Amino acid sequence: MNGRAPGTRHLDKIFDLAIIGGGINGCGIARDAAGRGNSVFLCEMNDLASGTSSWSTKLVHGGLRYLVYYEFRLVREALIEREILWQIAPHIIRPLRFVLPHHSGLRPAWLLRLGLFLYDHIGGRNLLPPTRSVDLTRDEVGRPLVPNRYTRAFEYSDCFVDDARLVVLTARDAADRGAEIRTRTRAVAIRQVDGIWHVKVEDTSGGVRSTIKARALVNAGGPWVEDVLRSGAGVNARAKVRLVQGSHIVVRKLYAHDRAYMFQNSDGRIVFVIPYQDDFTLIGTTDRDFDGDPSKVKASTEEIKYLCDSVSEYLAKPVSPEDVVWTYAGVRPLYDDGASEAKAATRDYVFELDTPGGAPMLSIYGGKITTYRRLAEEALERLAPYLGSFKAKEGWTGKSPLPGGDMDVSAVAALSAELARNYPFLTQAHASRLAHAYGTRAVKWLGNAKSLDDLGLSFGAGLTESEVRHLMAHEWARSAEDIVWRRSKLGLRLSVGEIAALQDWIAANHVTPERPLLEAGRRK
Repeated sequence: MNGRAPGTRHLDKIFDLAIIGGGINGCGIARDAAGRGNSVFLCEMNDLASGTSSWSTKLVHGGLRYLVYYEFRLVREALIEREILWQIAPHIIRPLRFVLPHHSGLRPAWLLRLGLFLYDHIGGRNLLPPTRSVDLTRDEVGRPLVPNRYTRAFEYSDCFVDDARLVVLTARDAADRGAEIRTRTRAVAIRQVDGIWHVKVEDTSGGVRSTIKARALVNAGGPWVEDVLRSGAGVNARAKVRLVQGSHIVVRKLYAHDRAYMFQNSDGRIVFVIPYQDDFTLIGTTDRDFDGDPSKVKASTEEIKYLCDSVSEYLAKPVSPEDVVWTYAGVRPLYDDGASEAKAATRDYVFELDTPGGAPMLSIYGGKITTYRRLAEEALERLAPYLGSFKAKEGWTGKSPLPGGDMDVSAVAALSAELARNYPFLTQAHASRLAHAYGTRAVKWLGNAKSLDDLGLSFGAGLTESEVRHLMAHEWARSAEDIVWRRSKLGLRLSVGEIAALQDWIAANHVTPERPLLEAGRRK
């Protein structure tokens, strides 16, 4: 089998492709390559999605504001991908309507209408509803806003995504197709010998080192892309990365309806206000250049105040820093296109293909969650001459559902009801969470349970021992942080003591990770 425990040494095996980085880009490439029959190895120095990919605004969207910077190709590609991703992962992606209030002094109404017309038509929108005009004096979406200040708005479609689960499920599908996924495994040295990449990796929990050999190498290090290049690869990269910090705040639920808002600020930035986890509201993001260790990024006091002040310009009930229940920040590894301001830097992805000694190394700069699938396809197109990828399987990732997503886009509510019916000890809220997290695979660990007691120890907020064991065995979870902030998003509902108790249980209970379900097709 292709799956091996951390520390296993590959003495003679040569992978077709080795990938450094377990964010959405690295996992997306691993999935596509494994599905085309290539042998794949991926290492991530921390947890999957522990960097940029889990600190996003949680949107699968075209990027309406990118039209201002004339990024029509990027917007069109993202809009096409928006509905493709929704259809392959309807449990973790859902439609979301955005309200864009209009007021004098900023962009004129005719320009907004033109931008939204393009947004509706350049990306082949088939399933999502079109833009509509809204009378804020009559519609319920006007009630949370400052009275009499805003009378008109436009409402348009995009999608919400559980970003970390998108990464994990993509990795899970890659592993099910034969890819070897190793978390907590750092690439410490890279060199090329006789046209083959030798990647020395270290298990960060035990210090065991081994060497992986591969015909081609992908550098999907995200904010650490240049660090990977400095690991002895012998590549003098021409492209440069621009690190941009984006911070978000979460407050208690600000309004009753299910729409989100996009607010325009006088400084040219926009801020999203999004219903989050039923009882909360997510507000973000900021854009400012970052210089430092990306693993230590935090939302600053200045950024928190900026976000509070920005939304308070629009909302009848102001938001203050004292209302914030959680903050998070991430560093976006954008391609440095020389833009004078961080907000104007391109969100498009750029590849740099180098062949020192003959073997290819593809480094990735930039990218968005929404376009990760197309990025993976294009990456493999670049590497095809070296990998011999099976052309017959091109585009398969847009048709094959992610684990648990084998259902119609409108079937998630029905699945939630079915779980509540088949497992009557689950509350409706609990059943809904499981349906949206695991889709049709929820029954994999619920099994024949007849009561909550059958699911083992309860850690609070509906998190049970059976779910934790599933996350450790099948989704690479190794710590309480992995589970409550990335896999389940229950950190907002669990106390510090409950999270500590979960960590103690994990430390005391070893759960063996699952091996891949299928062998990857291999070239001899």
